[in-house]
Amino acid sequence: MTAGTARRRRLSPPMAVALLAGLMVALLILAALGGGSATAGKLEQAGSLLTIVLVIAAVGLVVAVHQPRNPIGWLLACEALFVLLSVASGGYADFVYRRGHHGLPVVAPLALVLDQLFSYFLVGFPLVILLFPDGRLPSRPWRWVVRIYLALNGAFVLAISIAILILVAGHHADLHADGNLVSLGRYGTAWTLPVQAAFFITVGAFWLAAVARQALSWRRSAGELRQQLKWLASGAAVCGVFGIWAITTNSALWEVLILGFAALPLSIGLGILKYRLYDIDRIISRTLAYAIVTGLLIGVYAGLVLLATQVLRLHSSVSVAAATLGAAALFNPARRRVQRAVDRRFNRARYDADRTVLAFADRLKDAVDIDSVRGDLAHVVSRALEPAHLTVWVSRRD
Repeated sequence: MTAGTARRRRLSPPMAVALLAGLMVALLILAALGGGSATAGKLEQAGSLLTIVLVIAAVGLVVAVHQPRNPIGWLLACEALFVLLSVASGGYADFVYRRGHHGLPVVAPLALVLDQLFSYFLVGFPLVILLFPDGRLPSRPWRWVVRIYLALNGAFVLAISIAILILVAGHHADLHADGNLVSLGRYGTAWTLPVQAAFFITVGAFWLAAVARQALSWRRSAGELRQQLKWLASGAAVCGVFGIWAITTNSALWEVLILGFAALPLSIGLGILKYRLYDIDRIISRTLAYAIVTGLLIGVYAGLVLLATQVLRLHSSVSVAAATLGAAALFNPARRRVQRAVDRRFNRARYDADRTVLAFADRLKDAVDIDSVRGDLAHVVSRALEPAHLTVWVSRRD
């Protein structure tokens, strides 16, 4: 056996996946036991944040197992690994720098650096979107764009790490209860403020570039690729809506809304693994239809309650019951009408298939020749369902 063959065998994808999974489990235990920093506390107390990390890790590992040559799976797995490493380090940094316990001379500063770099997990997601679905860059110019993007973020990480070590050396490493450094931006590290601003601007610009590139790809795509891009767009839309809602609200719904961030890695995994791609149009149309119907019924319910209580001066319990019954009675008629309207726009295949079947039923009323009916049936089924193979069997009775 040659040395190259031995190296390839030692670094085989199943072994790498097993190693990543083992590290994630170990870091997950450390994050749960660390519980000292606010970030670790959030992951411990709010299962929603933990769910997002586990979804990213699971999708990344599954894609890496099934398509080891696609870098998207490894990127997602490393994203989850980085988050867990940052959280576990945050617990140790809080133990040393906020609670005042003695830590190891080298481990404590390194843990503090990793804890403060928690936001840098945003770097990988626009790269995943750009590489979707086959893991290849669109063209040669994009190679330079990606290299510049990675080089800039590497410089940002290095700059923030140096600033944190300066604060540690000057004994100014004080932590807030939320895990952030109190002194970052002071005591000779004021230059980190424009560095952090440049980081978020760079990541935001690359996000927009990756999304714009996929939007242009969708316009030129067809067949399976278009279905994969629909999965990506659906996950990104859910992630964006729920993410903005979660960021702008302080209510108890935050822990539920934050789960919307898991939609993006899930849609990426489903799109890459090509699982039931033909159902994406139906999923989009159903989701959109029920969202519209829900909004309409909430508006009707609120309007009826206000009408009954403010105008008619009815008792609150009676008005709530009447509004509930009215909204329930309107649900099915509204759903059918909205679903037809949405199908005409977003699920055209199903809408056209229904129209084709209805037209066939009308022609069948006047048909008398069994051969013409059989040919018409085969044509209708081929147009509506597009099967790979079709056989029509007719039982004749004399």
